[in-house]
Amino acid sequence: MLEETRLPDDVMRELERLIPGPEPPLEVQIPRIPVEEPGTRRIIPVSDPKLDGNELRYVTQAVQSGWVSSAGRFVREFEEAFAAAVGCRYGVACANGTTALHLALATLGVGPGDEVLIPTFTMIATANAVRYTGATPVLIDAEPETWNLDVARLERRLTPRTRGIVVVHTYGHPVEMDPVLALARRRGLWVVEDAAEAHGARYRDRPCGSLGVAAAFSFYANKIITTGEGGMVTTNDSELARVARRLRDHAFSDERHFWHHYVGYNYRMTNLQAAVGLAQTERFAELVETRRASARLYTELLRKVPGLTLPVEKPWARNVYWMYGLLVEEAFGLSRDALRRRLARRGIETRTFFIPIHLQPIYYDAARERFPVAEALCRKGLYLPSGATLREDDIRYICQAIAEAREERTG
Repeated sequence: MLEETRLPDDVMRELERLIPGPEPPLEVQIPRIPVEEPGTRRIIPVSDPKLDGNELRYVTQAVQSGWVSSAGRFVREFEEAFAAAVGCRYGVACANGTTALHLALATLGVGPGDEVLIPTFTMIATANAVRYTGATPVLIDAEPETWNLDVARLERRLTPRTRGIVVVHTYGHPVEMDPVLALARRRGLWVVEDAAEAHGARYRDRPCGSLGVAAAFSFYANKIITTGEGGMVTTNDSELARVARRLRDHAFSDERHFWHHYVGYNYRMTNLQAAVGLAQTERFAELVETRRASARLYTELLRKVPGLTLPVEKPWARNVYWMYGLLVEEAFGLSRDALRRRLARRGIETRTFFIPIHLQPIYYDAARERFPVAEALCRKGLYLPSGATLREDDIRYICQAIAEAREERTG
């Protein structure tokens, strides 16, 4: 039986000041804002999908056609539409974002003995996808403004075993890609984008997802474009797309059925999921603008609240604000976790920032260097409700609750 990886008690005591506490229980409230029915009790979730376009119509068509697995027309149409929306010629739909990233790495031939540079401040799936190939993830600290990997630290982490770099466009803000791509060209490396959170983001007016040799997107329910579960590899390389499609489907051969030249995977997306994804992609610009409009209002209302560091948008970037994150500084007067508890009592759901990879029990190495920027983000960061169904009066209520929490503490 597989056993859990647990850190020693002395290590856990040391990490207590960094890692978040338990999730605060949400209390259903009667907000002081209009709702559909006066007096209705409600919670404001971190993210809800918006599925009021052609989603139901397309799913119904898929069901009526009988093509409900991976062979229906919606898979192909979704791949073509989404790839085009992010500036690519090819899309390879997958079961989820993690399988998309693993599929991209496997297609590139990453394996045991290889090293892949990744940020330590990222969701665990980025590191796991590297580990699935047998390769070793080599961690890079974050930089303090965009919260992406610190590009200036990449070159010093290269070794003769380095095969490539996985960049993560954190919370929807693009990585500064030109120096990453220049380094990769100089050293003979590939660059893969983990664009799970960056649907519609742009770097110097080029779409994220089209900047490296390949990219991996997630379509989980909280993403800007969703299929419930799902993912996609995007690329402009025809051979990479061909091999990725082969590996995704058990590596079945064109020569004869049940004949295999590779170790393949069952990473297929169903026609039902793709039907939802196609309908969502038809509204790509609208769904992205909804996130950006919410972020503009959050920034307008929170910029004068002392003790908060708000997300940035660099001049060379289009941030899609997958989640509106902020840092709770000492000057706020409450800790990040204390603020979360106060918001939860008012029915406002929040999430803490990622716990960095180097602090995770399955990757922890007591002898490894520490990553101070990533640790500060972990200790201070949270993100607010940011979904497609969020309303202006929700945002005003949330910002008022944040301001009042500070006033109650410091008044």
